[in-house]
Amino acid sequence: MAYSKIKTAVEAGVGVITLSDPATLNAAGLDLMDELKQAFEAMKADAAVRCVILTGEGRGFCSGANLSGRGASDAPPDPEGPDAGASLEAVYNPFVKSLRDYPVPIVTAVNGVAAGVGCSLALMGDIVVAAESAYFLQAFRRIGLVPDGGSTYLLPRLIGKARAMEMALLGDKVPASTALDWGLINRCVPDDQLMGAAHEVAQALATGPKALGAIRKLIWESLDAEWSEQLHAERVAQKSAGRTEDSREGVLAFLQKRPAQFKGR
Repeated sequence: MAYSKIKTAVEAGVGVITLSDPATLNAAGLDLMDELKQAFEAMKADAAVRCVILTGEGRGFCSGANLSGRGASDAPPDPEGPDAGASLEAVYNPFVKSLRDYPVPIVTAVNGVAAGVGCSLALMGDIVVAAESAYFLQAFRRIGLVPDGGSTYLLPRLIGKARAMEMALLGDKVPASTALDWGLINRCVPDDQLMGAAHEVAQALATGPKALGAIRKLIWESLDAEWSEQLHAERVAQKSAGRTEDSREGVLAFLQKRPAQFKGR
């Protein structure tokens, strides 16, 4: 499929989705979000894709929602004023939910600014790799709105209440080096090494067993689960993983003292 706001590529088991609207620093307007949804669905349907990298083109990862491109609505006017949450319900929330439930690992390669909902998209990665010049910004206070895209869920769980409050209430930039110290991201690398580092991680995931999808699912679900529920979820997932071709190969390779050759099946 031809896209106008994003670019896609697949190589050696890794799908790459690049936000490509550099004039707006890859602002996540509704048109870009529609293409992004389609691209992730296409990657999910491609059995050759065993890991996905999400990144941005140019000077930024994603500058947030495109406030200048909302367009007119066909809905009757609300006497109480416009509903700033309508697009969340219709577009952004379903999309981030789909990423949480994605069947293969996701790596986000963050270049430049990751602001607003762009920050949320960056943090949806299972592994977040950021360039040294990248920064994370909860800018909502500047326009009188609240963090969205799952930010109020993710931030306290990633960096704790105090730092989450600081990001959201003060709206200050968090440089990639600080984000690494806080535990907000996994890696911070020189700018010219960003995509190389992201691909290195993605290749390690793309050559891993089918169980990696179950692992990411278990960890995401653990954020809401009780202890006993999580133990049961592990038990159910282990049953399924143990019946995969990759599990049989892993055990055989261990017994034969050789590297396992996983096929994602």
